[in-house]
Amino acid sequence: MDATEFRKRGKEMVDYIADYLETIEKRRVYPDVEPGYLRPHIPDSAPEEPERFEDILKDVEKIIMPGVTHWHSPYFFAYYPTANSFPALLADMLSGGIGCIGFTWASSPACTELETVMLDWLGKMINLPPSFLAEKDGEGGGVIQGTASEATLVALLAARTKAIQRAQSENGTLTQGDVIGRLVAYTSDQAHSSVEKDGLIAGVKTKQLPTDEAFAVRGSALRKAVDQDKAAGLIPFFFCATLGTTTCCSFDKLTELGPICNEENIWMHVDAAYAGSSFICPEFRHLLNGVEFADSFNFNPHKWLLVNFDCSTMWVKKRTDLTCAFKIDPVYLKHAHQESGLITDYRHWQIPLGRRFRSLKMWFVFRMYGVKGLQEYIRKHVKLAHEFKDLVLQDDRFEICADVILGLVCFRLKGTNELNEALLKNINASRKIHLVPCNLRGKFVLRFAVCARTVESAHVQFAWKHITKLAGELLKAQKQQD
Repeated sequence: MDATEFRKRGKEMVDYIADYLETIEKRRVYPDVEPGYLRPHIPDSAPEEPERFEDILKDVEKIIMPGVTHWHSPYFFAYYPTANSFPALLADMLSGGIGCIGFTWASSPACTELETVMLDWLGKMINLPPSFLAEKDGEGGGVIQGTASEATLVALLAARTKAIQRAQSENGTLTQGDVIGRLVAYTSDQAHSSVEKDGLIAGVKTKQLPTDEAFAVRGSALRKAVDQDKAAGLIPFFFCATLGTTTCCSFDKLTELGPICNEENIWMHVDAAYAGSSFICPEFRHLLNGVEFADSFNFNPHKWLLVNFDCSTMWVKKRTDLTCAFKIDPVYLKHAHQESGLITDYRHWQIPLGRRFRSLKMWFVFRMYGVKGLQEYIRKHVKLAHEFKDLVLQDDRFEICADVILGLVCFRLKGTNELNEALLKNINASRKIHLVPCNLRGKFVLRFAVCARTVESAHVQFAWKHITKLAGELLKAQKQQD
């Protein structure tokens, strides 16, 4: 493919993507395939001779699309949103075209510097404390990680390094292994499973703290755990607070937890993967109160801020906490400006070496939507979630299981877990809408998350009508069995 054909095929691909997104609600949101469906439809090995673009595009529709879960369908209400917008798609195209690998400033200065500025822009949009920003002579700053799971792991490893150094400075006879064996990290019993996985990778003990009636960790729970573990000879060193838990979008009490972490030299990392985007709206900014006590903070614009995956933004108060933990400096990566203090090399802020030009997506989206446009988008989703909540409350057969704060509604039929499991199975088997469950205090709960950029009230109303129809059929069948 030369440049001439690329121009032609590029236009065709843009048309295909635009058509796909414009007509996506006509497709079944959830695929009707079984594991292994794809292999019989493609050859056992790569072709020896070139094939035509037209044939490949036909196979996309024939082979790939039947196995796609359509995350951007307005009938997709599962998990949490994953962002998608035309400005971000165009920026991703440009990033792929430039094709730089921005591990150092010298490897592509614009890739590094635009990322630094975009993280300052976004930090100001959510009113982060200035200590998290890189502008002027700040000690903090932001970086784009691949996912919130990566951000938590980076924070955990940096905290581990600080804890080892502190313990060895107090007792020079301790080996690194001695200290790691005594380290203990904390998180919520509602936290994402990735926090536990990060603890396994880091080789440290991780303990889940009990939550209150609103599924939030309180200061008293952390204080009790810290005191007990210190008395047992352990070293508390890391706490991952969650703002907007995966299960039910609950919010840990940072204003209670933060002072304890600061007093005990515990690194507090705040994971706001989903909810963080809402903090650009002044009416939701109070949910971030207490972040001033944190050492690091992260959320995913690729969830709810119209910046396509992957783009997980992370800030630290002291960037040397990361660079000291991850700095490896072979001669082939050194350059003349790395010690100038004017720039940063993001290879020291992350686990991989290479990195794409992801900040272009933020730059395009922020400029083409503006802060006001992004605020309107967030508010629309929150309004639709409350519309669904009101529908649930009007039906005595159902109950709401957690506070509805942003764009997630947790609900269930009044009755057994088995009844609700059957309802969810029937909902997803119909493939008209898609939901996933969670478990709250032993209850099997259905999650209704407002996700798609194009979702409207009509789609929410359709979803509720469909759910109640299936619920009625299920209850009728159960009554006949009884």
